[in-house]
Amino acid sequence: MNGCYMRRTAIVALVLGLTAVPTAEASNAPEARVWVTTPDRAELLHERPRVTFGTTPSTHPTIVVDPDRTYQSMDGFGASITDSSAELLASLAPAVRAETMRKLFDPVRGIGVSFLRQPVGSSDFTAAREHYTYDDVPAGQTDFGLRHFSIRHDEAKILPLLREAKRLNPRLKVMATPWSPPAWMKTNDSLIGGQLKDDPEIYDAYARYLVKFVQAYTAAGVPIDFLSVQNEPQNRKPDAYPGTDLPVAAQLEVIDALGPKLRTASPRTKILSYDHNWATHPNDGTAEADYPFQILRSKAAKWIAGTAYHCYHGDPSAQTALHNAFPDKGIWFTECSGSKGVTDPPAKVFRDTLTWHARNVVLGTTRNWARSAVNWNIALDSTGGPHLGGCGTCTGLVTVQPDGSVTTDAEYYTIGHLAKFVRPGARRIASTSFGTTGWNGQIMDAAFRNPDGSTALVVHNENDDPRTFAVNAGDRTFEYTLPGGALATFTWTADLRTKLDFVPLTGATSDAALAIDDDASTCWSSGGAQVPGQFVQVDLGRRKRFRRVAVDSGGHLGDYARSWELSVSDDGTTWRTLASGAGAGQLTNIDVRRTSARHLRITSTGAASNWWSIADLRLYN
Repeated sequence: MNGCYMRRTAIVALVLGLTAVPTAEASNAPEARVWVTTPDRAELLHERPRVTFGTTPSTHPTIVVDPDRTYQSMDGFGASITDSSAELLASLAPAVRAETMRKLFDPVRGIGVSFLRQPVGSSDFTAAREHYTYDDVPAGQTDFGLRHFSIRHDEAKILPLLREAKRLNPRLKVMATPWSPPAWMKTNDSLIGGQLKDDPEIYDAYARYLVKFVQAYTAAGVPIDFLSVQNEPQNRKPDAYPGTDLPVAAQLEVIDALGPKLRTASPRTKILSYDHNWATHPNDGTAEADYPFQILRSKAAKWIAGTAYHCYHGDPSAQTALHNAFPDKGIWFTECSGSKGVTDPPAKVFRDTLTWHARNVVLGTTRNWARSAVNWNIALDSTGGPHLGGCGTCTGLVTVQPDGSVTTDAEYYTIGHLAKFVRPGARRIASTSFGTTGWNGQIMDAAFRNPDGSTALVVHNENDDPRTFAVNAGDRTFEYTLPGGALATFTWTADLRTKLDFVPLTGATSDAALAIDDDASTCWSSGGAQVPGQFVQVDLGRRKRFRRVAVDSGGHLGDYARSWELSVSDDGTTWRTLASGAGAGQLTNIDVRRTSARHLRITSTGAASNWWSIADLRLYN
């Protein structure tokens, strides 16, 4: 384990609130709006007083937001109106249903859910007495002509709700995913388990079946933006609900048959591959561990927009690994359900779901290239149903209570902290983040720039105790304290940019590699008390120009160099001193005259009982 996490630093809990801003400065200074959700439900997407950006640097861990460093564009955030969800929502009194839909989909009066992943046919969350597809025929019969194809089942409840959702949020995107092809296409003649028959006629029929679904939904007023060909294709033992073991070779055959047909019938619909966990689940047996890599290495990749992931095993870093291997293909995160134990009190379910989803789904997926963050059921009842097989402990964004009222759950707020403030078409932008998906008790965040130029910063305090941090944008900074476990969104409209450009450290090397990995959740540490002469040296790989060196000690309070010296060299042997000074807090910005050098060295020239830690070393020009 990295030395930075081998001990805990005692931290004094600061009073919840804002840093005072001088009146003269505040009158012209930009402001940020703030919404907070706390694990004890004391605040639920509650808007607090605005905070003012000042000009004084902070001594606290500082989130540096840089809108000039951009990553993936965002398609949306949401859940699924499953058959079960539709049954529950349709059963509500009209006024309650209308208000619930507004709270879910209206971007102003609700959270503005902007992405729905819809089952193509039955899933485990089915209110019907038996599972179904859109082309079911008696056992032993086939329907290669798809003469029996019909979406009549969905016309009663699912499609009216989808049309209402799109009316409330016209920018809503819809993805479609089958849990099983019709039974007559499968080796076991059942929707539950089995494989797709290895037959070119079957692959062609299944492709035509999916195209007919897309066309039928479009005709019904619900165009399909994304389509995967199988939910969780490595789940070989579905628990009494539709599922299909679809090996890589079979998925490639389906995509090869589907691609040209879909491009002609519905050019807007993008094909997503895989649609399963970050890592192979132990219950999947001898599954193909590199499944998504094999798909994107194939000739069928020309039909594929990217890869869809679920949360039930592994961690979000798998998304970045795939992105790095195939940077021209997108990543979408498409399913994660909260879960509750039979005896878990509601307070524990809410807290555990809020904090796990905050760091893994809200922030973990988006910081790892996901263009969407999607939960599972949008609505369930108080028993976690109705369901037909499958998950008996799942939770939804909202719960329909026995008396017909509707309550909001943790997933409503985790999705809400994104969907309400990060609009479709927004781009994730650079922001310093100190937390990890696994939990390290630090501040974790992600920042986005909306199409209208506004900025949204989503921040989670992983610790159980309050934590104070700063946010820096351009030459402006504010400080804030979040309660333990809280999730917050900050938004501002001012265009706050630095006059300096980030200088990538691509190709740089150092014995302190974790200090130059552009990841402030990792760090180099001295491993002991600070003494004069400790140093970190970096070979930039070639001469680079810079005017600022940012030495960021991240969330490890007090681990900054008490005094320092910055030196540079062209050959790594002969050094010249550029600057020296005293450290005053977690982030030290060393501004120098424009310099060109290949090597740089930061030396600690003071003494302190604290270790010296560098979470991130950044250059600007």
